[in-house]
Amino acid sequence: MSETTDSTTHYQVLARKYRPMTFEDMIGQEAMVKTLTNAFATGRVAHAFMLTGVRGIGKTTTARLLARALNYESADHAGPSVVLSPPGEHCEAINKSSHMDVMEMDAASRTGVGDIREILDSVRYAPVSARYKVYIIDEVHMLSSAAFNALLKTLEEPPDHAKFIFATTEIRKIPITVLSRCQRFDLRRIDAPEMTAHLLGICEKEGANISKDGLALIARAAEGSVRDGLSLLDQAIVQAEGDREVDAEQIRTMLGLADRGRVLDLFALAAGGDAKGALGEVRSQYSDGADPSVIIRDLLDVCHEVSRAKILGVDCNFDAAPDFVERLHALAETLTMGQITRLWQMLLKSHDDVRNAPDPLAAAEMALLRMAVAADLPPPELAAQLLAGLQNVPDVPRPSPDASPASSAPISSAPNSSASVQPTQNSQNGGQAQTLLQPAPTPTPLGEPSLYIEDLADMVDGMPKNMTSLKYDVRQYVRPVSFEMGKIIFEPHPSAPANLAPSMSKYLQEATGIAWKVVPDVDAQGEPTLKEQSRLAEKQRDAYEQAHPLVVKAREIFPGVEIEFRDRPTTSNVIAADFNAPRKDED
Repeated sequence: MSETTDSTTHYQVLARKYRPMTFEDMIGQEAMVKTLTNAFATGRVAHAFMLTGVRGIGKTTTARLLARALNYESADHAGPSVVLSPPGEHCEAINKSSHMDVMEMDAASRTGVGDIREILDSVRYAPVSARYKVYIIDEVHMLSSAAFNALLKTLEEPPDHAKFIFATTEIRKIPITVLSRCQRFDLRRIDAPEMTAHLLGICEKEGANISKDGLALIARAAEGSVRDGLSLLDQAIVQAEGDREVDAEQIRTMLGLADRGRVLDLFALAAGGDAKGALGEVRSQYSDGADPSVIIRDLLDVCHEVSRAKILGVDCNFDAAPDFVERLHALAETLTMGQITRLWQMLLKSHDDVRNAPDPLAAAEMALLRMAVAADLPPPELAAQLLAGLQNVPDVPRPSPDASPASSAPISSAPNSSASVQPTQNSQNGGQAQTLLQPAPTPTPLGEPSLYIEDLADMVDGMPKNMTSLKYDVRQYVRPVSFEMGKIIFEPHPSAPANLAPSMSKYLQEATGIAWKVVPDVDAQGEPTLKEQSRLAEKQRDAYEQAHPLVVKAREIFPGVEIEFRDRPTTSNVIAADFNAPRKDED
């Protein structure tokens, strides 16, 4: 009993036990090692280094290796070196974080300017025994702005005996003034095959019997992080029962993953429109321990693999069993590229929905239902071809410019007026022609105006931004009876403000330089207000658009679809139609 307790007490997790002790032990960082080798060989060693990458990729380990390399001393070597074997004079103390000249600081817990000042005060003093004083600051992005500012001057011109090594997972949070003073190394993620080979080597050293397929699942779940991969491997090793191999199914259960074959089945059911089968399969996987968010993530992977099979065909290489690859190609043959990309967008949106939903399983089921419904829609390529083939369909007549309700009372001009009545275009009515009075500009006894105003719409268009209230009242409440330079007669809307006529007269006199007579006549019957004209034009436009053959045909192709137009504000993009392009019957 005491023997078991003692072995358990002294057990060291794999992530610590197999931490790289030399640069040769590191995997996937060949570019960085080559750069450092050349720098040390030529004596061009930077005074500050910035290490960045995802969690568990080896930033802190690399920082310690770099500190050893800078201070490497052995019987055969007396300068910086990336070859750290045999261990140098200072290597053991640096590995244990106990060397007096190599100081490590966690910026996550010591973020203030006072903590940085302690470092800056000690920078002035020469190292006790090593070649360089090395300052390792982990999670450096957590430093405050004041701490970064305090560091800048020393970082730019440090003493010859001082080196700085920074590590961060959030490189974007580092001020550019600090970043520009450092030699940057981006530690790359370890790809799945390389990670699998690394885990296999550790299993051989540990005497662990785990299937290669199971190690591949662990490598995928680690997402490029060596530390995460080793932590999962630690967990997988204890799944073994005696000398039996830990197979892929046990690893899937441990990770909460679904079998890849079952994920492909689920994707095929949803993409084929079998909503009932898809819901039954996802429930079954959930009952077996699969996480809904992981299921959606796996469906995204399958969708991506299907797209590669569709584009690359037999030239596509997959890290999967031959029967799985054969099924991928068969599924790719049943889908168009437009359908695959549509499914990808649905799954991508659903991934966030599932992670944030109060009931992740319900959100995953709704995602599969959307995929099944989309299977009944025509492929995007076919819909585009059908609509493109309608370019020469017979057109429908545009709404008549004279469609606005005419006043039953005759429209007369003011006495002794030489104004002529002509139709004009109203810029306020969405492009539809409306009949308004357009007097010919004639001189009046009041003098030559500095600005001609042709009609009510022209008057509103010319108003400055600070006259929003008057502009609104004119559009809403003025029904023009006659309009000529110097005089307006209008029928006021029942809700018109009492000072509307004086306000119009004052503005017009200031704008044109002549006196204006603005007369409200409650007994006259004027034209519709500019607001009423705009609403009428909108109704006519809607009627024209809904009767257009393109829209009619689109409704036949997509029953129940919502049609939206490119020059209108949209809430969802289902189908966009543009009727603004000139047709053959227009100039």
